[in-house]
Amino acid sequence: MSTLTKRSRRSEAPAERWSNAEEKEEKTDGTDEEQDTDSKSLRLTLMEEILLLGLKDKEGYTSFWNDSISSGLRGCILVELALRGRVQLEPQSSRKRKLLDRKVLVKSSAPTGDVLLDEALKHIKNTEPPEDVASWIELLTGETWNPLKLHFQMRNVRERLAKSLVEKGVLSTEKQNFLLFDMTTHPLTDSSEKERLVQRLQDSLLERWTNDWRRMSRRMLALILLAHAADVLENTLSSLSDERYDTVCSRSRSLLEANPDLESAKVTTPAEEMIWAVLAAFNRS
Repeated sequence: MSTLTKRSRRSEAPAERWSNAEEKEEKTDGTDEEQDTDSKSLRLTLMEEILLLGLKDKEGYTSFWNDSISSGLRGCILVELALRGRVQLEPQSSRKRKLLDRKVLVKSSAPTGDVLLDEALKHIKNTEPPEDVASWIELLTGETWNPLKLHFQMRNVRERLAKSLVEKGVLSTEKQNFLLFDMTTHPLTDSSEKERLVQRLQDSLLERWTNDWRRMSRRMLALILLAHAADVLENTLSSLSDERYDTVCSRSRSLLEANPDLESAKVTTPAEEMIWAVLAAFNRS
């Protein structure tokens, strides 16, 4: 992951704890997304949004130098499952107080309708004993030395997400020749969708900024943190003027440099807890 830095100026210038919160989460789940989208926007998953932010518009592939996007997308899967009420962390106890000490549990095994999410949910459901967040990110990425756990790896995630975006009319499919091999690429066809996504993210750190993350929508909080984890956040902000870029850097750092375990004490839903747990996992890696 790269670190956001200021530009040099070119010129002066738990069960009981969640009872009411879960009910509220179910009632406001759709509203939460509406606050970050407009009527013209497609309903994209966090994984699709992160891939879209990372893709080169004309070339149709992610940067060869980005070695963070694969694990970042797996973090998106865990958060998306939590936002949809499928998984949560085990209850906090005196022995397991930190986020990364607690295991990921299945809250509901009902299908989500998304192939990637349902594949990951099946892995989590069928695993005994349960694994923690950091372990699941590694397992789903395939970064394990244990040959008995290699079957957890989710393969061709970027290609599968790209095909989903092709079906939604956002990307196209082409073949490009790179000297010794041919590669399938997915150039942008609907630039307005990506432009709206970038604008929403920028607005959340500028005009719609709040000093308290609890007043942000859960999806936007997750998008900012996961965009950083996948190393696509800085490019998303590159179009800003120097002054606005520096403002965004300062505000995003207040989120990215927060202590996830301390912030998790303020959460009101299991999904928020998962968001901070995923950030804690990337901070540790």
